[in-house]
Amino acid sequence: MRKRVVVTGIGVVTPIGNNAREFWEGLLEGRNGVDYITHFDPKDHDTKFAAEVKNFDPSPVLDSREVRRMDLFSQYAMVAAAEAVQDAGLNMEQEDPNRVGVIFGSGIGGLFSFETEHRKMLERGVRRISPYFITQMIIDIAAGHISMRYGMKGPNYATVSACATASHAIGDAVRLLRYGDADVMLAGGSEAAITPMGVGGFNALKALSTRNDDPQHASRPFDKQRDGFVMGEGAGVLVLETLDHALARGAKIYAEIRGVGFTADAHHITAPAPGGEGAVRAMRRAIEDGELQLEEIDYINAHGTSTQYNDKSETQAIKTLFGDHAYKLNVSSTKSMTGHLLGAAGAVELAATVLAVHHDVIPPTINYEEPDPECDLNYTPNKPEKRRVYAAISNTFGFGGHNACITVSKYE
Repeated sequence: MRKRVVVTGIGVVTPIGNNAREFWEGLLEGRNGVDYITHFDPKDHDTKFAAEVKNFDPSPVLDSREVRRMDLFSQYAMVAAAEAVQDAGLNMEQEDPNRVGVIFGSGIGGLFSFETEHRKMLERGVRRISPYFITQMIIDIAAGHISMRYGMKGPNYATVSACATASHAIGDAVRLLRYGDADVMLAGGSEAAITPMGVGGFNALKALSTRNDDPQHASRPFDKQRDGFVMGEGAGVLVLETLDHALARGAKIYAEIRGVGFTADAHHITAPAPGGEGAVRAMRRAIEDGELQLEEIDYINAHGTSTQYNDKSETQAIKTLFGDHAYKLNVSSTKSMTGHLLGAAGAVELAATVLAVHHDVIPPTINYEEPDPECDLNYTPNKPEKRRVYAAISNTFGFGGHNACITVSKYE
């Protein structure tokens, strides 16, 4: 008999707040995290703005030597993990370390380090490459750093599935807990790819908004005038536990993870399957796995990237699956505020979904100004909405056709 899994800790680093409290307040305020790029000079790029993390200070968690040896994506991961562990009241001296694990991914990994060391090699020669280059760049290293910091000796690995990365990490962690491989798991994702190659590459793909005259209104999911996604960065970590373990140690419980749904479009490298067919199957599977009814879902934290095809196909998928109930749901895309955090998106957006269930408040979709006839659901435009939220879905869909959906409900 599978075990129930609950959320007991949340940690985030985002463009609208560098901890969970600031992040949640930012969502309810409709805080906009998008502005002109400061990480590098974007004068030659088609897109000159992004949703950067602001005022990031890793010093409470990492000393200066650790900072020098870690890529920015790992620094974000470590700061988010430290908050999640503290928030959960997790004391590793009281835990069996073999029963505590980490699954933590990134869509791109240490791109800052890759570009820095490649430039150094071209300018100064191959022998000037840092001995820490590989361990700064590789995607699994954030999971390794977290486990080493806290002595977590249970299951430990990284997931990589583009924008679905963190949701796959969390879904895998849920299954390990359900079937007895661990008592506690830290799971999530991190990304720091706002670099010349990162932005230039997505520009070459024609995926990014180029609203350079008005970046604050560039991330506008489901709006008729949407013209591409806005790159974001940051990290999200959830502490997940079996219900028995959480109750035994008296942990606070935010919500219960009910179900997980993973599918593939098997269609196109970047475009969603027609009608959001893969998304329909992923959402249905997450609801069935959670032993929920369609009518029990009150809120969907949409993938909602602000691209023409994604927002239309996700809307179609929701209507196909839910029928008339689709119009009774609240839908919102928090990417309107944070931008698209790529491999970290699933964790940060699941954190928002958990908090919506916990507080009975739906975060808004900001910059929603002109309705699109093909996107005709309640996208919670511009202001949060108070309503009872018993159960919700967090959707993430990645390049390559990777779909990952997670259902959450109130803990009862």
